[in-house]
Amino acid sequence: MNEKSVSFESLRHHTTEGLEYWSARELAPMLEYRDWRNFENVIGKAKQACVGSKHPIADHFVETTKMVVLGSGSQRELSEVHLSRYACYLIVQNGDPTKAVIAAGQTYFAIQTRRQELEDGQAFQNLKDDQKRLLLRNELREHNKQLVEAAQQAGVETGLEFAVFQNHGYKGLYGGLDQKAIHQRKQLKKSQKILDHMGSTELAANLFRATQTEEKLRRDNVQGKHLANQVHFEVGKKVRDTIAELGGTMPEELPNPAKSIQQIELATKKLQAESDEM
Repeated sequence: MNEKSVSFESLRHHTTEGLEYWSARELAPMLEYRDWRNFENVIGKAKQACVGSKHPIADHFVETTKMVVLGSGSQRELSEVHLSRYACYLIVQNGDPTKAVIAAGQTYFAIQTRRQELEDGQAFQNLKDDQKRLLLRNELREHNKQLVEAAQQAGVETGLEFAVFQNHGYKGLYGGLDQKAIHQRKQLKKSQKILDHMGSTELAANLFRATQTEEKLRRDNVQGKHLANQVHFEVGKKVRDTIAELGGTMPEELPNPAKSIQQIELATKKLQAESDEM
């Protein structure tokens, strides 16, 4: 969300108990809602989504008021809502998708959610990087199967067409580099696969590209291989843009890990076999 994401975090307040919250009155203009009544409608939809996800509204949307100073110097009381981070996420998800800031916000929150699922969990954090790579590579392997299915439903039928489809996703994420160019950049042999020579950070970016493309193809009922290609490119580019906005390293600049996925798998199997013999 470039400056938008910075603005979002800078709008955070804390209660006397140290709990974070956001002001709906401050969030509205950041999301380009100048009419409070229109933003109230979005808040209403977000509340419905909150109920649907079985979260208590009162835990995430706190009705209150605030005093504002008018031009005449007098004060006026306005309705206000204090929002949790989850409430902000729901508002962005239910906002006007034609607004660029809303689209950027959806990507921002989606990546934050995915990052939390994969990285913030204590179990994941305790894993060594090789173990993280195995976990992510296996998950990506499964999601690529679902992506193939979604692409086929959209009209990507032959193996050659799917290769073109995949290249569009890579070009979006890797700044124009296709699979062959990435392969060459990693200085891999012809028989080696690029996904088996990615670190956990690079794998996570590709996993997000795959899952979000599959979801968008299904959600928007995309039809036609050319449109499917464009969707894959745009999702890849949006992931790349978000990495840049968060100050991350571009995937093509990340170093190759010392071991391939196959080497890690063999080492893991060897250790397991030795353990079984004891």
